[in-house]
Amino acid sequence: MPGLATQVERYSVVIAIGGVPVRVNTTDSDFLEILQNRYAGFVSDEGRAEYDFDVELTVPPFCDPDADLSVTYRSGRWLLQRGDFHAEWEPVTRRGSIHQTANPYSIDAVLRIVHTLVLARQGGFLLHSASAIRNGKAFLFAGVSGAGKTTISRLAPADATLLTDEISYVRKQPEQDAGYIAYGTPFTGELAKLGENASAPVAALYLLAQGPENRIEPVAAADAGRELLANMLFFAEDQEMVHCAFQAACDFVHRVPVHRLTFVPDARVWELIG
Repeated sequence: MPGLATQVERYSVVIAIGGVPVRVNTTDSDFLEILQNRYAGFVSDEGRAEYDFDVELTVPPFCDPDADLSVTYRSGRWLLQRGDFHAEWEPVTRRGSIHQTANPYSIDAVLRIVHTLVLARQGGFLLHSASAIRNGKAFLFAGVSGAGKTTISRLAPADATLLTDEISYVRKQPEQDAGYIAYGTPFTGELAKLGENASAPVAALYLLAQGPENRIEPVAAADAGRELLANMLFFAEDQEMVHCAFQAACDFVHRVPVHRLTFVPDARVWELIG
């Protein structure tokens, strides 16, 4: 009948990473299936979400296809732009919108950025590192590309639970002097394998280097802080958030043991970890 608007069906999926559930809403059932497959193991059945994003599948407005990433804060909103997406997020209302094409890589980037912003204010961070749980404790293995994150993950013994081979999720516990928790993530590296949706207290951070023998050396807090900052994921062009990230790194290296782990590609290196 004339004058009646056609109701568009909306689909939703809740993606819980690091204990933070984010609801993604779309009107495209095929895209919903893409998200469910991409984040398998991290899709929550509870329906509860701390943040909501509406995704519109379209050519992103205002974006040069070759544009680099930009993350800025204006008038209470974060503006996230890259050649393949344009997103806005309001921390106060906990709602946002994303304009992107129908691929999982764009929303993957948006989720990483949003999580870094949430974590920075809590003293946590995302880190370019592999991580695994063994004997109830989490161990982080950080390093630049080629340092050995994928190798150390591939060499992990059967009793280790791989959280990620690429990007670790580290949250500071709210209780004073309670330490940090590492969570599994779906952000993959060369192994192309989603981490386990598990968590454990962080026992140590190892800075990776490949060499002629297996050895562990302590790292001074100042050097550890610099290397931690160099491996942290951080995108915001905002002075306050830069300060938060710097403070998070300083606090972490004063609370968690940091070692340099030089190793040969042999499973025996795990005998030194613990």
